[in-house]
Amino acid sequence: MIQSNDLFGLSTQKIPELADPNAIIIGVDEVGRGALFGPVVAAAVAIAVKDIPLLLNIDVKDSKKLSPKRRSQLVNEIDRVVIRHRIGYATVTEIDHLNILQASLLAMKRAILKLKIEPNICLIDGNKTIPHLAFPQKSLIKGDDRSPVIAAASIVAKVWRDDLIIRWDKRYPEYNLHNHKGYGTLQHRQAIVTHGLSNQHRRSFKVIIG
Repeated sequence: MIQSNDLFGLSTQKIPELADPNAIIIGVDEVGRGALFGPVVAAAVAIAVKDIPLLLNIDVKDSKKLSPKRRSQLVNEIDRVVIRHRIGYATVTEIDHLNILQASLLAMKRAILKLKIEPNICLIDGNKTIPHLAFPQKSLIKGDDRSPVIAAASIVAKVWRDDLIIRWDKRYPEYNLHNHKGYGTLQHRQAIVTHGLSNQHRRSFKVIIG
């Protein structure tokens, strides 16, 4: 649970750059890493240190703890609080070529670079940092549950990817994507057995039935 006295999710660590209220933090998170269908999507959110309490005021939290309706509402509220947010993604082809971890890190890097902002630090959800990123960065395990900035990124990414998959449901109606958003539910796995893989399914992921 995000605590109001721990604005960065870094309560046990001291980062001198963040003592400046005008310092810029970028929080990054990805969604769709475990899905069988579609891209892995990352969002990067840039905000000044002094404005982080505003994310707490609108009750930003890990996207998985919010209803779809509340996530959609929060994207608009987040947009009014942060400096900027951007989406990056890695395609199914890239996932199959690179592996899902490297594709996720690539999506995160793309989201950060699209911001066109030089931050004091980037907070990366997970236990890996982003290769060849020119900015200071810190990985944060369970960051979407500990840092309001990463939590905001998780919400933006989740809403964007869900909207994409719902639109694609009309293109691939046999998979009932609107029900599971491309994740490996029994319904989805059975549809793959019946209809085969589409061009948006990840060939490198094993599909297990039963």
